[in-house]
Amino acid sequence: MHDLEQQILSIHKQYHLDIYQFLLYFTGNHTEAEDLTQEVFIRLLKALPTYDGRSEMKTWIFSIAKYTAIDAYRRRKMYELLPSEWLKRLHSKDGIPESSWESKETQHELMNAIRTLKPAYRMAVYLRGIKEFSIKETAEILGCTESKVKTDFSRGLQILQQKLKPHYYPGGLQTENVK
Repeated sequence: MHDLEQQILSIHKQYHLDIYQFLLYFTGNHTEAEDLTQEVFIRLLKALPTYDGRSEMKTWIFSIAKYTAIDAYRRRKMYELLPSEWLKRLHSKDGIPESSWESKETQHELMNAIRTLKPAYRMAVYLRGIKEFSIKETAEILGCTESKVKTDFSRGLQILQQKLKPHYYPGGLQTENVK
């Protein structure tokens, strides 16, 4: 096997799931996320010989994923947002929420709420809040300043707080001094 082939297989194995999840949060559609993930790795294959190592491989790949998602977003004539309706709690026979369902339901509700954010907020919340990238890494991936990442992340969290507050944050979600 050639070195380039081996390198691509290694990169795919290491980052495929993270890229897929990032694109799933962006699109809200498994099929579209799978298609875009394939497109990211096709673009990566074409661009790999030009990778100069100025940024970490992970940051570089997420940048490719970001631009792939933006391109797909632009190709669509009309952007569809899933309605952010909240599912009713499913209770077991004794009236106590089933923890495995509640966890899946909570994830689904959070994903739906994140999908309703404008793209800049959505990406900042996903990369900073869910994938736990640093502010610097997030700024590199998104191609913006660190202060924009902080602002978009904070505003995204504030919007999510308003959407989720009645269900999960009776005392409110702390968004002040978000770093």
